[in-house]
Amino acid sequence: MQNLTELQKQLCDILQRGLPICEKPFAEIAEVLGTNEKNVLEQIRGLKKSGIIRRFRAIINHRSLGKTSILAAAHVPEEKLQEVSEAVNSLQGVSHNYLRDNFYNLWFTLQAETAAQINEILSKLSKRFDIDFQSLPVVKSFKLDVRFEFENKETEHVSEVRAVPKDEVVMLNENEKRILSKLQNELEIISEPFSFLCDDKLELEDILGIIRGLIDKGVIRRIAAVLDYRELGFIANVLFACEVPQKKIIQTGKKLAGSNLVSHCYERKTFQDWPHNLFAMMHGKSMDEIHEFVEEFTKAEDITSYKLLPTLTELKKAPVKQTFQ
Repeated sequence: MQNLTELQKQLCDILQRGLPICEKPFAEIAEVLGTNEKNVLEQIRGLKKSGIIRRFRAIINHRSLGKTSILAAAHVPEEKLQEVSEAVNSLQGVSHNYLRDNFYNLWFTLQAETAAQINEILSKLSKRFDIDFQSLPVVKSFKLDVRFEFENKETEHVSEVRAVPKDEVVMLNENEKRILSKLQNELEIISEPFSFLCDDKLELEDILGIIRGLIDKGVIRRIAAVLDYRELGFIANVLFACEVPQKKIIQTGKKLAGSNLVSHCYERKTFQDWPHNLFAMMHGKSMDEIHEFVEEFTKAEDITSYKLLPTLTELKKAPVKQTFQ
């Protein structure tokens, strides 16, 4: 766990919410914080070098591009783990892959153009390794991200239920495709970070207008920093899955999503021998903290069927690069 200065904490808060879309966003941030642009740039570069900032780029809503995604689970014998995990990690549509403490020990997210493509990929994996790969698509989203904010003095970990990204598919023009492609790379920490997008046809003001438009349409959620929660002391990471009656799923899902410990919360389809339909990813500073919350939550919601799947190993964590024809 790393200790941060007050200025670094303030920067982390601002950068997680989203970079101002203007010619000199870091100068604007500096003015808000009562410092200068040079200091802000140096501090952000230091936060990236130390590993506090894991990524700094556009966060894309793949649903607005017509893509579909699922959570997949499989029981992989110990002797096959390395081979299977390497095969899964090599798939372009896999962004997250974890080894978890459960009979179903391999869990990964898979994105593709269509549900049929996802089924085909899982079928090929099943035939190749003689392992059943289960698909758990989203039925309803309750919460999709987390921000580790410091401005609340009662707790360092403040997350609120965010607006769920839009599902409407957006048709992009050539300029939007070009800009979106480049914004998926790490943003350079310089005075004018968007100037590299300019060309003979588009000046900076045109570029900024296009980016704002992509945000308004729901294609770009924000251009922001993603922090490494482990560097902030959140060493307990658990997938929580429980069985909730359909008539209570919305009420219970919203309550679960409102917890500070929860970063992602979904209702998902189930499969044979897995009746658990409400999922949440939890981050805590200790397993005791998570166990205490789960005990209170399941008791309050009268939930008797649930699983806690602690993360054993992070096998892959990288955004899926969106490509355009």
